[in-house]
Amino acid sequence: MKSNLNLLMLPLFFTIAATSIFSEDYTSKYVDEELRTIKSLSADDIKELRRGGGWGLAKAAELNGVPGPAHILEMEQKIKLTREQKKDIQDIYDKMKVEAQILGEQLIQLEGELNHHFFNRSINPALLEKYIRQIEVVRSNLRIVHLSTHLHTPNILTTEQITLYNKLRGYSKDPCMNIPEGHDAEMWKRHNGCN
Repeated sequence: MKSNLNLLMLPLFFTIAATSIFSEDYTSKYVDEELRTIKSLSADDIKELRRGGGWGLAKAAELNGVPGPAHILEMEQKIKLTREQKKDIQDIYDKMKVEAQILGEQLIQLEGELNHHFFNRSINPALLEKYIRQIEVVRSNLRIVHLSTHLHTPNILTTEQITLYNKLRGYSKDPCMNIPEGHDAEMWKRHNGCN
């Protein structure tokens, strides 16, 4: 009886095995991105570039404890900025934002032109190289604009303000001593193995 059951199960086993072997998924992780106007930029990317936002370009400074002006201004009361500090930070931020918006528009324009050439099948090696080089110069300049603003803030803030900034941003070597604002303290401690 047992061997008959095994014989009956054999075709089912081969069917399952064959299905798993031949059912590779070739679906791209970029599905739906082909619907974008500029394929290499999401709507959020374009919005961020147009507003002069950071677009993640200043992580080298931010994640190494060197504060950025936009976030400093967001938490001005928490870190107790003086009137003079606020003015200095605001000046840095305003200058950065204007430069970043100009470069952001240039980047959007160049990515759009590159996209257009691919769409129309008018791209060739020379055009490809031209656009990639131009795009990377603009992207580099945009990153310099964002990172350079971080270079100015340590000269304006006190050591205590920088420490508090980093704590409020959630950057700390000891997650048990640094519970980010808005998080449930007990839940945070439990998830981070704090006693």
